[in-house]
Amino acid sequence: MVPEPVTAPEPEHAVPIDEDWRRVSPKYVIVEVVGSLIGTAVFVGALLVAHFWFGWWWAMWAAIALGVVSLVTIAFEPRRVRSIGYRLRSDDLLFRRGIMYQRQVAVPYGRMQLVDVTRGPVARALGLADLKFVTAAAATAVTVPGLPLEDAERLRDELVALAETRRAGL
Repeated sequence: MVPEPVTAPEPEHAVPIDEDWRRVSPKYVIVEVVGSLIGTAVFVGALLVAHFWFGWWWAMWAAIALGVVSLVTIAFEPRRVRSIGYRLRSDDLLFRRGIMYQRQVAVPYGRMQLVDVTRGPVARALGLADLKFVTAAAATAVTVPGLPLEDAERLRDELVALAETRRAGL
């Protein structure tokens, strides 16, 4: 006979652990592409003005190079957006992003000082919002972009409540 393992009772304030990563909205690709196109148009336009106004021969080549690099970057936007995810664990929120250079950050609930919902004009038109967590350490400031507004507000309220119950060192 093998005895059953003894497990400690789970605390009442424990958060259910997500087994799967939650992804941002696929509509967030539009926000990123529009932002990239606007930035590219501004810089390419400035370089073309410099070429035609001041006669700088190199400005035309710089504008062409910037345009090509921007198109390649825009082609990777869908994959980059799919790499963004977050997961709620029992003691912290785990956030990851990146394709080539991957970043993974765990933000303890008790260390959260501010949970902020922000919306830019394109994201607002698509019904999306960014959720930003701020802690005392600047390196752990995390922004989860591209969440549906209702999800961002619900998650903000949950995280604020968790942060209040888990204040560390205060």
